[in-house]
Amino acid sequence: MTLLERFFKYVSFDTQSDELTGITPSTPKQMVFAEYLKSELESMGLEEITLDEHAYLFATLPSNIDKKVPTIGFIAHMDTSPDMSGKDVTPRIVEKYDGKEIVLCQEDNIILSPVMFPELLDHIGEDLIVTDGKTLLGADDKAGIAEIVSAIAYLQEHPEIKHGKIRIGFNPDEEIGEGAHKFDVEKFGCDWAYTMDGGEVGELEFENFNAASVKVIFKGLNVHPGYAKNKMVNSIRVANQFIAMLPCNESPERTEGYEGFYHLIGINGEVEQTTVSIIVRDHDRTKFENRKANVEQWVARINSEYGEGTATLEMKDQYYNMREKIEPVMHIIDTAFEAMKAVEVEPKVRAIRGGTDGAQLSFKGLPCPNIFAGGLNFHGRYEFAPVQSLEKATKVVVKIAELVASK
Repeated sequence: MTLLERFFKYVSFDTQSDELTGITPSTPKQMVFAEYLKSELESMGLEEITLDEHAYLFATLPSNIDKKVPTIGFIAHMDTSPDMSGKDVTPRIVEKYDGKEIVLCQEDNIILSPVMFPELLDHIGEDLIVTDGKTLLGADDKAGIAEIVSAIAYLQEHPEIKHGKIRIGFNPDEEIGEGAHKFDVEKFGCDWAYTMDGGEVGELEFENFNAASVKVIFKGLNVHPGYAKNKMVNSIRVANQFIAMLPCNESPERTEGYEGFYHLIGINGEVEQTTVSIIVRDHDRTKFENRKANVEQWVARINSEYGEGTATLEMKDQYYNMREKIEPVMHIIDTAFEAMKAVEVEPKVRAIRGGTDGAQLSFKGLPCPNIFAGGLNFHGRYEFAPVQSLEKATKVVVKIAELVASK
């Protein structure tokens, strides 16, 4: 099976995760895909294949050299984003892209345009995998899975390429921030690993946001509006007062690079009770802690004005910047950098304005930077993936394995 055949097969599985179920995997359809992958890995003759009840799938390609070298891993996630349907994905290839608009769905006038997505112009002359405009594509992260499996198959077919023991891991629920929670790092048994979950060709990431989730519940008091003076407390208005405290220039749409933000992601309420959901992000740990302290102060201000218990804060850290765990082992970044150069990919070291399973795994004791998988415009109908980018990512995996063994 070729890289493209694998990718097209993988995206045929509907694997959306769901943050509301509270179980792992969050949707049973992820286990269906995991079982298919397990059978494929078995047919390839891989060893130490395990699939647990939470849909974590591990396997081993044994070393083909006598000397002892580090055991490395490659990881990708099986779920797709809840933001858009991943059911009945219908991919097609636009050969030798000419730089013009791509009509995804004539009937609904859904057009992938370089005016809205100028990154298309970086791939003129390449073959682009696109959707029919009715679903996401699923390159996040089925491209990563296809690349890893194809690289392992290539190493099996070319025993002249020497490599140490390689572990591969496919996990559920990355898109809802749960991908690493039940990942058994000790069982995986690697010195370090790489997630194949980045975007554009050349991306190499070992910095990400520190992240916290925030929920504030506002209690109101409802009385007949005709007799409400000095009695009613409208929780919706109180919530709006709190929202107005968020700095308008420190939101996702006003920030870039290393700038952090407060992101209002949900509001649901009536007079009696309103719930506001926010995510807090910053690359700098001190600034991150200051942002959380600001939220606490704003909640305290509401309670000071309306009475203690009017606003109840629920805030929890989600993940931290992996840089502090990668810096002591920067040789793993150097190896990835060298591998990209060797296969004629220009490395683009950048910070992730988001999170990755690798961040959580790094804090669990498995240093795990992130490498490009090649897809773009994730989580929506305009997602696309250049075939050449997937091929380059596969070559990077092979070259990393070779370099680790040679050193």
